Amino acid sequence: MIGKVFKAYDVRAIHPRPLSEKVAWQVGHGAATHLMNEARKAGRLDPMGRAVVVGRDMRTSSPSLSASLIDGLRDAGATVIDIGLVDTPAVSFAINRYDTAGGIQVTASHNPAAYNGFKISGIDARPVGTGTGLEEVKRLSAMADRQRTPSRDTPVEHRDPWPEYRDFLLDRLDERIRSGSRRLRIAVDASNGMAGAMIPAVFGDVPGLDLVSINFDMPGTFVHDPNPLVEANLAQVREAVVAEKADFGVCFDGDADRCMVVDEQGRSVGCDLLLAWMVGPVLAAHRGASIVYDLRSSRAVREAIEQGGGTPVESRVGHVFMKAALRESGAPIGGELSGHFYFQDHFGTDSGARAFIEVCNLLAGGGTVSEAIASHDRYARSGEINFEVESVEDALSEVDRKFGDHEVSRLDGVSHDLGEWWSNVRPSNTEPLLRLNVEAVDEATLKQALDGFVEMFGTPVDH
Repeated sequence: MIGKVFKAYDVRAIHPRPLSEKVAWQVGHGAATHLMNEARKAGRLDPMGRAVVVGRDMRTSSPSLSASLIDGLRDAGATVIDIGLVDTPAVSFAINRYDTAGGIQVTASHNPAAYNGFKISGIDARPVGTGTGLEEVKRLSAMADRQRTPSRDTPVEHRDPWPEYRDFLLDRLDERIRSGSRRLRIAVDASNGMAGAMIPAVFGDVPGLDLVSINFDMPGTFVHDPNPLVEANLAQVREAVVAEKADFGVCFDGDADRCMVVDEQGRSVGCDLLLAWMVGPVLAAHRGASIVYDLRSSRAVREAIEQGGGTPVESRVGHVFMKAALRESGAPIGGELSGHFYFQDHFGTDSGARAFIEVCNLLAGGGTVSEAIASHDRYARSGEINFEVESVEDALSEVDRKFGDHEVSRLDGVSHDLGEWWSNVRPSNTEPLLRLNVEAVDEATLKQALDGFVEMFGTPVDH
């Protein structure tokens, strides 16, 4: 079963098959061995170099999977700090606050209710994914045998991270909002996920925030899938923004590490354009800093960074690559189209709460979301389009034959710039698909470019 549950960036599958409590124990044992080995390599011989933080989301399978995971961690010799029901960014906070060897969140993020999984992080909350240790965790987990492993009575400490976590986050919220001298009305869709716990615990009594709550109950099932990237899942928050005359709306995913923003007119805001808006104040506070963005982002992001005197840093798609780029460049902020926003002051990790704070801060001095975004919304964009192909390699070779003279980079797939339009074509990590993003100076040019790709690859597919 182990081979069926390990994905590119985490462990995720349907519970109880193939993701069973037995598999959870194996993953705990393998993860503990890996995390403690890495801590020793880093010179962490102190007791906290053997400690692992464990949190969990609200899914009905999370308590039993968490318990089995903890048993596996302990049987491998790790001590455990159990922080209970939390959003995923709280695990990143706790790893750094308690200075542990790493942490694991029991969650399936935006997947439907039948799924669950484990997000594993190491020292400083650095991600454990493909290329950063997940293959080793998989190997160790496959070798772990509970029948042949003696139980160890290592400690389990239960801690409540919420008071410190709340203070940590609110320190980053504009004083005008904290004091109530600037008030914002915000529609918040928690998607029946962990934002239903996080938002009241952190922001519930902030004088300047008037929150309209949507789907804050956490029954372990969902009114809509907890995936804010799907436009249909934003329907409730869009309607609430208009009906309640809110300043903006936000929809979180299941584990609240990412979010989507809706403007005061009920229109969803592209995450790349949201990052472009964030860039100005960030560069005013960090002159000449680098800003990280994923290579699918609008050219408007790079232009905003350059206009602000910063250094654009393009990254491959995926949180493992984004977090690495943020650390290597020292960037104060980064963002990708999937709704993940990364902050140096949140340990270089992604946080839905921190992104929510950033939008509040941007409005603290007045103005509207739509006006701010309009200044960056100057290109026609395709969004991500998927094509099913017989051979990814042959398809990419065809793109090279047609546009090779205009190649920009091969950071992730291949990017081309033909002057009036530009594109990125990259292979899926898990399926025989090509993922295409095209941007152009206007809609007519965009259509012409897309017609050329359809001619090469055939009709797009829904994925």
